[in-house]
Amino acid sequence: SHASQRLSARLDDFWLDLRLQKVDVPGSHLLRDSVSKRDNILNSLGVSLSCASEMYQRLKGKGRSKLFFGHTQRAIGYAIACLGDLDLAEYSTVDAGKLRDWLFEKGLKRSSVVRNLTIVKAVVNLAIHEEGLGIQNPFLKVYVPSDKQPSKRHALSIEQIRLAQRHCRTKDDSLRWLCALISDTGMRLSEAVGLAKDDLRLHSETPHLVIQKHPWRSLKTSGSERIVPLVGEALWATQRLSEETSGPFLFPQYVNGQTTGSNSASAALNKWLKTFLPKDCVVHGMRHAFRDRLRAGKVPIDMIDQLGGWSSQTIGQRYGDGYSVQQCREILASVLT
Repeated sequence: SHASQRLSARLDDFWLDLRLQKVDVPGSHLLRDSVSKRDNILNSLGVSLSCASEMYQRLKGKGRSKLFFGHTQRAIGYAIACLGDLDLAEYSTVDAGKLRDWLFEKGLKRSSVVRNLTIVKAVVNLAIHEEGLGIQNPFLKVYVPSDKQPSKRHALSIEQIRLAQRHCRTKDDSLRWLCALISDTGMRLSEAVGLAKDDLRLHSETPHLVIQKHPWRSLKTSGSERIVPLVGEALWATQRLSEETSGPFLFPQYVNGQTTGSNSASAALNKWLKTFLPKDCVVHGMRHAFRDRLRAGKVPIDMIDQLGGWSSQTIGQRYGDGYSVQQCREILASVLT
């Protein structure tokens, strides 16, 4: 195994060092302390943090988006900039705390600090298990203090939703169709951006769309797979998309068949929304607002979960025992329009 081979090599180095101490070497008094040298030989595992990062990206990166590699490289880059690219055995829990403080000093928010530390922990964990290193992960339990004033995404008010929808009608282009689609379906941005044209069922007796996994866009949970009735501005947006979009994707500017650029779409939409809404209003607030609007309309909680993909059930379970698409559309039409 990796562990036994590595331990055997380290022991060979150790015994060689002991034997060399018995040899009368001219100028030996000029050499560094032999005890420190022996300790370094025994403590070295031969796997640096950068090597662990390469292993992590190679093994975990199959089928992952550029975002995965970007986040990993950034987090490990931070760790190396702060602590150095050391052998994994040389890091300690003190170093983990030092990295945490360094990230905060750079101006990162708590959520970003946690995300970066989580990536470093995952990278080191994988190397420990893959290489049989037999050490504790020093990044395993790093305490990260809570924000004094944690930021919170706010749901948009119904007035703000209506204002955004009016602007969507006025601009009447692809980005605005995306916004309108989300406003009356409560879809996650990545779900909407990754839609294929075949996901639309506009000619059905009850117009709807199907949210399902695609090679270019995964879903957050299995419960995210669902059928969403189309009413109000979402119906208008999908009709415009069906008329104007050619090719297999509804938003080809953000989908290349392998990945979905939902971050780019988010940045573009949020920049536009800030031209007429308060700065804390972002596109994800429409999803929060969707739930609030249904709750205010006294929609049953299990139907709300079904429509928003907040349930852990699959499509088959949900539509076998849950609400039909026609029932959902009737409720949505009465509450949202």
